[in-house]
Amino acid sequence: MLETLKSRLVQWHRPFAIAAVVANVGIAVTGAVVRVTGSGLGCTEWPNCLPGSMVPVEHPELSMLNQWIEYGNRMLATIVGVIGALCLIAAWLSRPRRRRVMWLSATMIGGVFAQAVIGGITVKAGLLWWTVAFHFVVSPVLTWFAVLLVRSLREGDGPARPRTSPLVPKLLIAQTVLLVLLLIAGTLVTGAGPHGGDAKTARLDLPINVLAHVHASVLYAFVALLLAVGVMLRRGPVTRDIWRRYFLLLAAVAVQAAVGFTQYFTGVPSVLVVVHVFGAMLVIVATAGLWVSTRTRGAVPTVEPAQNAQFATASP
Repeated sequence: MLETLKSRLVQWHRPFAIAAVVANVGIAVTGAVVRVTGSGLGCTEWPNCLPGSMVPVEHPELSMLNQWIEYGNRMLATIVGVIGALCLIAAWLSRPRRRRVMWLSATMIGGVFAQAVIGGITVKAGLLWWTVAFHFVVSPVLTWFAVLLVRSLREGDGPARPRTSPLVPKLLIAQTVLLVLLLIAGTLVTGAGPHGGDAKTARLDLPINVLAHVHASVLYAFVALLLAVGVMLRRGPVTRDIWRRYFLLLAAVAVQAAVGFTQYFTGVPSVLVVVHVFGAMLVIVATAGLWVSTRTRGAVPTVEPAQNAQFATASP
């Protein structure tokens, strides 16, 4: 029975990795819900929700709704941790045990611990804008690594070789740098904006209009580079899966830009903040997806029958 369970866990490694992508996107979105509803200090303690209570309880100064929104975000972090643990266990049980897969799987659960520490600091600091920014940025990083993990389970461990023109992966490196700058600029806009997670939270004392224009300028550079990638892909040959991922990214960026401009001209309504965060996470997933599709590391390594028998004998 134990061997059957081990086999099932290994077989489910890829679904666990896909779940990690979804869960990390989800926790970024629920974090945005926490901010726009003013629920950032719905739970005033960490890891408890309130002094002496792990879960929300009636409080004369705190709404139960705000408490449960913040507490729900924390519970989702627990789910992300469980998924990360399952990824790591599956990687450990796999034969052959692959170092790259192990590290990527370990990143999933390691990131949850980092989020917990940063989350505690954020609460203790009273939602200072830069602590909230750090708290958010971990999710895009984990999402990127989760996409790499999904891909790693369908490819080998050799050095990455381009499946396109050698210039395309180089352009994608530059585009990833711009994506990082785009996220940083976005957190600055958020830090100066009206949705800080609590009405009493101090905001970044910089003109939001200027920050929004900086954010838009980085977006223009990102789009220009994305179009340049498309031009290079046309010089092919390029497989259908790469084109599919490219157009998915192009569509995600177009929708995200439309949402961003709508936010700017309509006074940053709460619902569009949540949609914008969701869109940002989709752009990250799509960019990572294009990144991995333009490279190959060879075939997935297999275990020879003799080795397989040896591993089975050595299993406790």
